[in-house]
Amino acid sequence: MTYTLYQVDAFTKRCFEGNPAAVVPLDRWLSDATLQAIAQENNLPETAYFVPEGNGFRLRWFTPAAEVDLCGHATLASAWVLFHKLGYHESVIHFQTLGGGLRVSRHGERLRLDFPALHARPVVVSHELVKAVGAQPELVLESRDLLFVYQSPEQVRKLRPEMPILEKLVPFGLIATAPGLTEGPDACDFVSRFFAPAKGIPEDPATGSAHCTLAPFWAGRLGKTTFHARQISPRGGEIWCSLNDDRVYLEGHAVLYLEGKISLDGRE
Repeated sequence: MTYTLYQVDAFTKRCFEGNPAAVVPLDRWLSDATLQAIAQENNLPETAYFVPEGNGFRLRWFTPAAEVDLCGHATLASAWVLFHKLGYHESVIHFQTLGGGLRVSRHGERLRLDFPALHARPVVVSHELVKAVGAQPELVLESRDLLFVYQSPEQVRKLRPEMPILEKLVPFGLIATAPGLTEGPDACDFVSRFFAPAKGIPEDPATGSAHCTLAPFWAGRLGKTTFHARQISPRGGEIWCSLNDDRVYLEGHAVLYLEGKISLDGRE
C-alpha cells in the first residue's frame, strides 16, 4: 500500500528554514502503531495525518516518540497541503483534534490558525532544572509548557540546555523567551526557543503551540495584543500572532520541500 507524503517547511518563506512537517492525507485511519512508526521513520519534529470527518477533517500529530495534543506548524502544513495540493476550495478548514476544534483560513499571503489561548501561572522549579537550562531566568511560569523568561534575545540565543536532564524533569516542553530587538532586520516584539526532549524533539525549530502561551504572556507584559515574533532556533521561524479573548491567531507562511510516496510493504 502506498500513500502520498508531503514535507512542508512551516513558518517560513524559504526551504531549509522554519519547521519541517510531514503531511500524510488518509481516507481511513491506519493503526496507531503504524502512524507512530511512520513518524519515527520520517524523524521530523511532527508528522501530521488527516481523515475527512463531518464538514472538515480529523487531524492527528506525531513526533518521532509520541502523539501530541496540540501542534501549530504541522497544522499550518496540513492546511497548506489542502489548499495548494488537494484543491480544497472552502475559505476555512475545520479540524477536530485532541486539542479541540481548530480552524485555518487564508489571510493574505499567510495562513491564519485559530488556536486556544494558554495562560501561564508562576511556578517554582528546581535548581537542577535551572542549571540544566543554562541561565537563571527572571521569571518562571507554567501552562502546558514551562515558560522561562529572560531579559535579552542574546541570553535566549546562547542557551545550551542539557537535554538528558530536561528529558527527565520536563514532561512536555520548555519555552525560553525574551523581548525582541526594536530595530534592524531582525526587529520583532519577542523571541523564543522551544525544547521538548521528552517528546523526541531536543529543539523544535518553530513552534506554533508555544505561542498559545507566549501571546497571552506578552500581552500582559507589553500592553498590546498583536505581535510579530521570531523563534531563534538554528533554522529560525517567523510567526505573527494576536490574542483575541480565549483564542490566539497564529499566522505564517509555508513552502513545499518534497512530495513523494511511502510504501508500507504489507504492514497494514
